[in-house]
Amino acid sequence: MHAKAQTKSDSLLQFSGVLLTRDSLVAVPFANILIKGSKRGTISDYFGYYSFVAERGDTIQFSYMGFKDALFVIPDSLDRKNYSLIQMMDGDTITLQEAVIYPWPTKEQFREAFLDLRLPEDDKQRAQKNLARADLKERMENMGMDGRENFTYAMQQRGAQLYYAGQLPPNNLLNPLAWAKFIKAWKNGDFKRKKRDRY
Repeated sequence: MHAKAQTKSDSLLQFSGVLLTRDSLVAVPFANILIKGSKRGTISDYFGYYSFVAERGDTIQFSYMGFKDALFVIPDSLDRKNYSLIQMMDGDTITLQEAVIYPWPTKEQFREAFLDLRLPEDDKQRAQKNLARADLKERMENMGMDGRENFTYAMQQRGAQLYYAGQLPPNNLLNPLAWAKFIKAWKNGDFKRKKRDRY
């Protein structure tokens, strides 16, 4: 019994290495590395490095989402207590079936919605609807800044940073004029939520 345990310990070795992608030599982090046919193994770290105890003759399986599984058999004729391997992983392309998304659950509901649609009959009515003051105001309020406005805003922020470089910027929390403007806007109802019609 003692001789059998001695033989078992003699076959153990430290198996370590790095996982890399074959096309770009980038580390494969957090990949599964298992001894095939058992529940023993490890996970590669952020840099693709792994290390665990295995036996000579074990088949090591490397798997990672988006890559083909790779197998490696540890040679059983090794006379060392450690073995290093740089394992290359090949990308695996998965083709999914086409998915068509419809805004209506069934064709019957789409047909009913299509038949109930009431479009303006002429160009003038469509133009009047598109130029309605309420619609234009809502579009104006919800429209984001364009490239020119974003650039201007960024330059203003940068200018303010440079203006106060090396000193503390002003704190409007203690500014009486800012408080007066805030109280006036509050009394005028500028902070109330605007009610919008829902269609």
